[in-house]
Amino acid sequence: MKEVKIFARAGQGAITTATILGEALFYEDKYAYAFPHFGAARMGAPMNAFIRFDTNPIRLRAKIYQPDFFLVIDPTLIESEKCFHDLKEGAKGVVAVRERTQVPTVKGAEIHTLPAEQIAMDIIGKPFANTVLVGAFAKISGELKLDSVLKAVGKRFESKPALLQKNLDAVRKGFESV
Repeated sequence: MKEVKIFARAGQGAITTATILGEALFYEDKYAYAFPHFGAARMGAPMNAFIRFDTNPIRLRAKIYQPDFFLVIDPTLIESEKCFHDLKEGAKGVVAVRERTQVPTVKGAEIHTLPAEQIAMDIIGKPFANTVLVGAFAKISGELKLDSVLKAVGKRFESKPALLQKNLDAVRKGFESV
């Protein structure tokens, strides 16, 4: 079983990210279980979303403490939420960075960075980095084909045609950027 931990603030699309990844993993014939964890339930509060996936059914329902993979949607959480503590050896992750973001080197972890918010602004017109990071995750994890991710994003945004193509383009750009 593999585990993913997403670090974000409420309202930045972490639950959507987990849902899209879970759907894409389903298209890869894997079982997936995605769920959020909130502290204070208010917009902007730090929160996590989690995904477990495997080729067998998943029964474990606890939070994820030592992920195989991680996504950091909001880089201001790197220190306060200890994003790089307790990673499994060989963990891989993607961090959305801004101009002054300091990303430490972490022994035993592979950390990729990209200006996901700026990419989202350029493509979508809003700083929602989540679909950019979904594309990057597909590339660095090796667990998903880009087509599966695009299919899941298509399903998620099928009722919002104005956003559909922009988010598909954001996924592709994220995939190409790492």
